[in-house]
Amino acid sequence: MTPQPSTPPTPADDHPTAWVVLLRGVNVGGSRRVTSADLREAAATAGLADARTYANSGNLVAVGATDDGDVAGRVAAALADRLDGDLRVVALTAERAAAVLAADPFPDSVADHPSHVQVHVSPEPVDADALARLVEDRPERVAVVDGVLYVDYVVGIGRSKLTPALVDGAAGTWTTARNWNTLTKLVAMAREAT
Repeated sequence: MTPQPSTPPTPADDHPTAWVVLLRGVNVGGSRRVTSADLREAAATAGLADARTYANSGNLVAVGATDDGDVAGRVAAALADRLDGDLRVVALTAERAAAVLAADPFPDSVADHPSHVQVHVSPEPVDADALARLVEDRPERVAVVDGVLYVDYVVGIGRSKLTPALVDGAAGTWTTARNWNTLTKLVAMAREAT
C-alpha cells in the first residue's frame, strides 16, 4: 500500500475560530492604500476563510485555526507580496477581542461618547507607567488592562494633541487603534463568523 501524502489542516479541521485582524495606518490621512479586496485576498493567501472587511480602514474578520500563532505575520506577508511594501498587523482571536471589550475601564465614557474611546492593541504589552505620565497634564484619560491601551479622548479625537507618535513613543511599541464602535462591530462580526 502506498502511503498517501498528508494534507495540511484547514480551519474547519483544526478547531476554527474567528480572528479580528487590524492593520495599522491604512486608508487614513493619505496613508498607504489597502482596498477591502486586497485585504480579503491576503486573508485567503494566508490560509484564512470567510474573510469579511469593515469600514475600509484595515479591519478584517476571518476564520482560522484557534491555535494559529502567526495569523498576523501571514496576513502581513501576503499584503507585502501583493502591495510591494511592509504593513503592521495585529490579530486577535474573537475570544480575545471580546475580552478586550469586556475589560472596559471607562464605562461612563463608552455610554456617553463611544466614538471618543479608542482601544490601542499592539504585538506586545504597552508601558502603562509611561502612558500614565504622558497624559498627566492632558484632558485624555488612559488605562492599560492586560497589555491593551484604552484612551478616552474626552474632548474628541480630532481635537486631541495626543498623536499616534506620542502614544507609540510612550507605549514602547507601535499600536493600532480602533474606536469603541468599530471594535464592537468587529466583535459582533466575529461572533457571527463561527
